[in-house]
Amino acid sequence: MTRKALAREADVSERYLGQLEGGEGNMSIILLRRVAEALGSRLIDILEPEQPGSVQRRLILRLLDAVPPHRLEDLTVRLMREFGKEEASRRGRIALVGLRGAGKSTLGQSLASERKVRYVELDKEIELESGMPLSELFSLYGQSGFRRFERRTLERLIEESASMVLSVGGGVVAEDETYSLLLSKCYTVWLKASPEEHMSRVIAQGDLRPMAGNAEAMEDLKRILAAREPLYKRADAVVDTSGQTPDASLNLLRDAVTVGTPLSTV
Repeated sequence: MTRKALAREADVSERYLGQLEGGEGNMSIILLRRVAEALGSRLIDILEPEQPGSVQRRLILRLLDAVPPHRLEDLTVRLMREFGKEEASRRGRIALVGLRGAGKSTLGQSLASERKVRYVELDKEIELESGMPLSELFSLYGQSGFRRFERRTLERLIEESASMVLSVGGGVVAEDETYSLLLSKCYTVWLKASPEEHMSRVIAQGDLRPMAGNAEAMEDLKRILAAREPLYKRADAVVDTSGQTPDASLNLLRDAVTVGTPLSTV
């Protein structure tokens, strides 16, 4: 940018800019901010001494300025995963998310046995924390009360366990603060399956409730999966268990949680 163009964009005289460049003029913060804006930069970028990597730093900061406010939390979680000091400890805690029937219990127990760590089901720990079955907890405290116990229980498990395989209820992704805590403190894997397999596996376990009194159960399940998919995709890895034997699914899960392998296994 020429001095003339800069003077015009910053609304200061060209002569004054020449004095500043020559070290002969005094710059007020207000004028300096106008010059920075005209240069498409920030005030701190102009004041900060040039250092190795400073160009890259400025580029990153400009990109951050362009991130919409509603995406900042997600970006923070991703940066913590990649560069946070707790990455090693996070890798020690494997969290499996997804709807019922994806294989969380079967694969979680097998993986925990292989890794010689504790297998934990969050729902059972919530029952221990609250001193009552989940059905009674919902009846007494409602959805909001359950979510408070869920958050408190998850915080306790993270504090207590440096290594574990944790099976988490499918609805945790809808609670933003709790899910962000899970993502930042655990290496999270979405166990994915087709709606048909979700339904057939739950029924095969002897639970007929998904079909009871609801002829549109499959459509409801598809809607839930579609609504939650963007949230589940925030996980570190995706393992699709559709059409897979338990052994084949375990191999995929094992690869997904091994350091150095791709973060998405489908």
